[in-house]
Amino acid sequence: MRYNERELLCLARQPAEKAAEILMRLPRKGSVLKKRLVKLVVNFLFYFRTDEAEPIGALLLEHCRITKEEENVFSISFVEEPERKYCFECASEEQCQEWIEALKRASYEFMRRTLIFYRNEIQKLTGKDPLEQFGISEEARFQLGPPQQ
Repeated sequence: MRYNERELLCLARQPAEKAAEILMRLPRKGSVLKKRLVKLVVNFLFYFRTDEAEPIGALLLEHCRITKEEENVFSISFVEEPERKYCFECASEEQCQEWIEALKRASYEFMRRTLIFYRNEIQKLTGKDPLEQFGISEEARFQLGPPQQ
C-alpha cells in the first residue's frame, strides 16, 4: 500500500474509532513499556507521545495477528515479520478485550470478509449483485477466494 507522510498525518487527525492512553512496547530489543496515546483510525493504529499532537508511528492493520498475551496485555504481530511484535498493556481486562475486538474489526481482511458476506446476503434476497451497479462485481478483491495482490 502506498501513502505519503502528509496523507498519513491528515488521517491521524481524523476522529478515532477508539483512542486511549495505554502502555506500549515496540519490537526493538531492550524496548520498555511506555505510556502512549493510541488512536485507531480506519485500519491504521497511530501512536503518540502523550504530550505531542503528531504521531511518532503508525501500524497498518493488514496481514497482522492480534493476540491476547496475558491479563490486560495484547500484541500485534505481522504475518510476514512475526518477530516484529508490538505489545500493549491496558488498565483493565475489559479495556484489553475492547481493543482486541476493535483492532480485529479494523483489519482489511475483516472488512473484506464482511463486504463479501453482505454482498452474498443481498444477492440471495434480491437476485442481483449489489456491486454490479458500480461496475466492480468482477474485481478479484470482491471474490470469495483469497485476495489477489
